[in-house]
Amino acid sequence: MTLKNLKVFLDTSVIFAAVLSRTGGARKLFHLGEAGLLHLFVGPTVLQEADKVVRRKIPTSLPVLAQLLGIGQVATSPAANEGQLELARACVQYSPDARVLAEAIQANPDWFVTHDKEHFLQIQAEANLPFRIGTPGHLLQSIKDEFITS
Repeated sequence: MTLKNLKVFLDTSVIFAAVLSRTGGARKLFHLGEAGLLHLFVGPTVLQEADKVVRRKIPTSLPVLAQLLGIGQVATSPAANEGQLELARACVQYSPDARVLAEAIQANPDWFVTHDKEHFLQIQAEANLPFRIGTPGHLLQSIKDEFITS
């Protein structure tokens, strides 16, 4: 797998972190998307959640959210089907997060990037999912490691 074709599914927590911080790892992912080095995806649930959270917590940052989604060339994947939702529920008990995980499964990414330690970051060892789960920092470190060794 090369960096050029790396597909990354973003969780709401990563989008919100990118809106809040111009210098954090989450924002760097959007810049890599802008450069065409990453293919960024969200599901319909994540897109709705991100909009709702920004409207509730920092409504003046709605233009930043829109700008990030645009410059990052973020694509919206289709909603998950019932089979994908079932698989996700086996990994995550919290229903809203199970839907997000199901949408990630539907998108078939190389990485699912999140800051959610409680529901997502701990499931990699327990589940046989076809993608890696990590924080923006984990993904960025993986990219650096691959770049250095290639």
